[in-house]
Amino acid sequence: MNPLVIVTGGTKGIGKAVIERFMEGGFDVITCARNNTDLFSLQEEMKTSFPSAELYYLPADLSLRKDVNEFISFILSKNRQIAVLVNNTGIFIPGQVHNETEGTLEKTMETNVYSAYHLTRGLIAGMIDQKKGHIFTICSTASITAYPNGGSYCISKFALYGMTKVLREEMKPHNVKVTAVLPGATMTDSWKGTELPEERFVASRDVADAIWAAYSLSPRAVLEEILIRPQLGDLD
Repeated sequence: MNPLVIVTGGTKGIGKAVIERFMEGGFDVITCARNNTDLFSLQEEMKTSFPSAELYYLPADLSLRKDVNEFISFILSKNRQIAVLVNNTGIFIPGQVHNETEGTLEKTMETNVYSAYHLTRGLIAGMIDQKKGHIFTICSTASITAYPNGGSYCISKFALYGMTKVLREEMKPHNVKVTAVLPGATMTDSWKGTELPEERFVASRDVADAIWAAYSLSPRAVLEEILIRPQLGDLD
């Protein structure tokens, strides 16, 4: 039986690239996203590209606690050991603390932080019991650098980075690896419509390859953080 990876937000950008990389490596996948049509298309595409691997999905909006709970139940119903969890669900709403729309902080925290917190809590017991597993959380360079138009997004990513660091300390005695992934500007839907050339961005595949490399280390080592930026530096 193939090992299993859970990837949230798997239909686009980094999430899709991670799914492709792990299926290339012989993994089965369970993923979620809000759009059922996109999920079906992803499943059909992966079935063609990787016929020896399986992709399962559930439509879910992980900013909603009930959807997180349903996704956890869906995963656990498969009765499979989870080798890897990639917390990738995220939203970016540009703005500033003093003038962004009311409710932006709540929506951003629910999507970027609470989703990863509750999903991890719902799945981590199996990793602790089997004394192995690897949790990757997609943070951001905005987790360590404040941007003028970052507003609630920066707040959420700082929190997510903090959560990941705490989890790393908690999981040391249980032999469960925890890695924070901090990509700079990556060519995803967040930059849709930009006039900047594609070469100015990190490719989603680069992030996926870095995650795969970190996963591939021996049990004796863990890459605690992956900081990856465009070669020419951050975008303002």
